[in-house]
Amino acid sequence: MSDTEQEQGAAASADNGDHDDEGPLDPQTERALNFVDMLLEKMDMDAEVTLAPDDGEGSADEIRLEIEGPDAGRVIGKRGMVLEAIQYLTTRIAHKPGEPRKHIAVDAEGYRARHEDQLAEMARKLARRVAKEGKIITFDPMSARDRRVVHMALKEITEVRTESHGEGPDRRVQIIPVKGGAASGSGPASGGEPRSRED
Repeated sequence: MSDTEQEQGAAASADNGDHDDEGPLDPQTERALNFVDMLLEKMDMDAEVTLAPDDGEGSADEIRLEIEGPDAGRVIGKRGMVLEAIQYLTTRIAHKPGEPRKHIAVDAEGYRARHEDQLAEMARKLARRVAKEGKIITFDPMSARDRRVVHMALKEITEVRTESHGEGPDRRVQIIPVKGGAASGSGPASGGEPRSRED
């Protein structure tokens, strides 16, 4: 299905998508929900999408969607690849030029939440190691969403800072000690401007 067909389908479903939420939804959230609804139907999945309940971990610039139902596990795919693709397409459809861009997170059966909790905990452990040993640690390439998880998990740790390096699928995060940071490292540091915290 082309981007144009997806946008037309999402726009058509936006007119009759009805979700039991408190108050009216902003346009990006409405488009995101309706697009995932349409996608699940086209995939012939016995599952539905809803806004994730507010557990205090979200932010004002984030739209969190949860897929539930008998086929929700199939939506995840191997190592979350299908879920990642759905999230990417949903972001493309939901955001329109001229609107403030919101981060969109699509989860199924709590898969992404568990993954992100594990990633954040691993980042904090590595940050303590970096602070103690004074050496840079470089992650393997990861998605923009996972990079953001690492940046956010470490933003309050004053002994280290995070930077993203590389381009496209090779982009990766480094954890760098604040004192004597770049003297030695455990991985390659690509050229380019340092990126601190957020991608």
